[in-house]
Amino acid sequence: MNLKETIRSIPDWPIAGVVFRDLTTLMQDPKAFAHSCDILFERYTNKGIDKIVGIDARGFVFGGVLAYKLGIGFVPVRKIGKLPCRTIQESYDLEYGTDTLEIHEDAIKPGEKVVVVDDLIATGGTVGATVKLIRKLGADLVECAFIVELPDLKGREQIPGCPVFSMVAFEGE
Repeated sequence: MNLKETIRSIPDWPIAGVVFRDLTTLMQDPKAFAHSCDILFERYTNKGIDKIVGIDARGFVFGGVLAYKLGIGFVPVRKIGKLPCRTIQESYDLEYGTDTLEIHEDAIKPGEKVVVVDDLIATGGTVGATVKLIRKLGADLVECAFIVELPDLKGREQIPGCPVFSMVAFEGE
């Protein structure tokens, strides 16, 4: 199955010159959604992973399914002010300003093996902040996994020392 064909491209959104890669069309297609989740499951099954960390919000969709299929815990990383208990925070730069992500300080124990899951890696700001949070908690970061990668934006450079897996690349498109 060609997952790339199930992803809608929206030119000039949210600003002129940007082509937004809309994964809602992939998620609405039962075969494409199942196929992408199966790819993740096959990649991480029998690898001794303890937790899946999903990034707000579409990382919750793919990460939640993966955690369920692997029979392990799921940890959400959310935008500031959305988690109810004690958290640690990490800020990151946006094009015009900064944003902050949080994780519960007791969500991951030192030495646990984790995989980060999100729908898309572009500039790498959110995943870079997520990786810093996971490292602060002392986890063993196995890999960061994405459905889509936009290689031209060099997001991988924001997570040095962390392997990256992506299923679909929109390079120069």
